[in-house]
Amino acid sequence: MADESMDDAWADALEEANPEGDGAENAGGEDWDNLSDTDSSDDNGSQVASFDELSDNTADHQGSHNLDFLLDIPLSVSVELGRTEMIIDKMLQLTQGSVVELEKAAGEPVEIYVNRKLLGKGEVIVVNDRFGVRITEIISQADRIKNMG
Repeated sequence: MADESMDDAWADALEEANPEGDGAENAGGEDWDNLSDTDSSDDNGSQVASFDELSDNTADHQGSHNLDFLLDIPLSVSVELGRTEMIIDKMLQLTQGSVVELEKAAGEPVEIYVNRKLLGKGEVIVVNDRFGVRITEIISQADRIKNMG
């Protein structure tokens, strides 16, 4: 019953759009009821879409393929020890051995950024004479989404 009223509404709309009644709604010799046929193409060369049934295995395989593609994307990871502001005159006076005081105190957690977006916080460690960062906190997913904008 609802389908018939929907068909009538479409027919009325088509008549309003084409008051001369030149048969545009039946282009190619088809009417609205025949558009749902399973033919692969019509006289105009357009094709009806066909979809394969999805199974659980197909979704898992496709999902892992998409994930594998994403795993190869390079990311830029940076760690911020602290910040400061200075005027150009002071910056031009910096030489080798100058000390720049940061807003953070020693021992405070450092921010970890991935592609310039905050991921979390950590502490600076030294491993085999190289600096590293031990992740101590990862920000919540909601906060990460807010920081994306």
